[in-house]
Amino acid sequence: MCKSKKSIYKISLIILCLSLSLIFFLPNRTIQADASFSTDAVYKSAVLIEKNSKQILFENASDKKLPIASVTKLMTILITLEKIEDSTISLDDKVRVSANASGMGGSQIFLDADSEYVLSELLKSVIVASANDSSVALAEHIAGSEANFVRLMNERASELNMTNTNYSNCTGLPSAEGYSTAYDQALLLSKVLDYDVYHEFSSIWYEDFTHPSGRTTQMANTNKLSRYYDGCIGGKTGSTNEAKYCLAVGAKRNDMTLISVVLGADSSKERFKCASDLLNYGFENFESKTLFSDLDLQGLEIKIKGMDRSTRLTAERNYTIVNKIGENVNYSLNYNLPSMLMSVKQNQVVGNVEIIVDGVVVDKINILALDTHRKANVWDYFKEIINN
Repeated sequence: MCKSKKSIYKISLIILCLSLSLIFFLPNRTIQADASFSTDAVYKSAVLIEKNSKQILFENASDKKLPIASVTKLMTILITLEKIEDSTISLDDKVRVSANASGMGGSQIFLDADSEYVLSELLKSVIVASANDSSVALAEHIAGSEANFVRLMNERASELNMTNTNYSNCTGLPSAEGYSTAYDQALLLSKVLDYDVYHEFSSIWYEDFTHPSGRTTQMANTNKLSRYYDGCIGGKTGSTNEAKYCLAVGAKRNDMTLISVVLGADSSKERFKCASDLLNYGFENFESKTLFSDLDLQGLEIKIKGMDRSTRLTAERNYTIVNKIGENVNYSLNYNLPSMLMSVKQNQVVGNVEIIVDGVVVDKINILALDTHRKANVWDYFKEIINN
């Protein structure tokens, strides 16, 4: 084989290996739905996923890059919630509103410039009423400027594997550089739905917003499904001339949480209809099964060498799968655990479990120690000899 042919062969082999690696490490995006679902709503892109497994139950152009209007605020909400969680900020913080924030157009709560508002009230107005002015006020409070906050938004999107998303502002106001996809927004909403504060605020239908000056404005929930769809647990609407009508919404029934995202619907009525049709299809045809959880570790312990002690075990996370109602799942669990440990610390990874479905390893989950045990000394070994 000549030198040039060898080079071509090596390059081809490298490309093949890279392609295979991408296949094996892509997220679980198996489309389980058949072609029977249809809706007469007009839209550009839609997806239905199960929250925990991220399995796609229906999709139509779900990776198409589109403007998403105020659905953008889901990332603003998530970053705010995460900053509260890690104590960077607090729900009780006083936020001074800049003239820039108070001057935002579009949907707003009409904040007073140079006035101080409680952070929880600003966050509530974003979740309930999609307030642009509150979104910018939160962004400036967290990152110093909206531009700095947008960098945080794009960094977080990358961490969440939202590979077809780019944020250009924290509000969703029209911008040629801002876009996302139905699938990426479904991934994002699945994270937002983990927060109790979000559920508390998103369940509000109508409420007065009191300003420091004493005047009040009204907040009305833009997500109509929060009141009219059985099991709805939150969502975010958005609409501009460019994006048309958009909606990301979650609903829970019988221990299964589904997320529906519709982008580019022709009207507000059609986005709600399409999202409802998708959720109905999911709940009527699929069920969620937990294949592995902490319950599977009950009774399993690892002995500490030289000590009359063992450590209990816990799972890093559960594993759930979605399948057609009544369909059996052929699976098994393969534990990789040591028979004994010299010492252990609480939350230390001590092994893993392989989830095997239809003979294929589909996931590997870490198993952690629940207890801390020091290394045995000579006296411990002596006591064990006496006891045995």
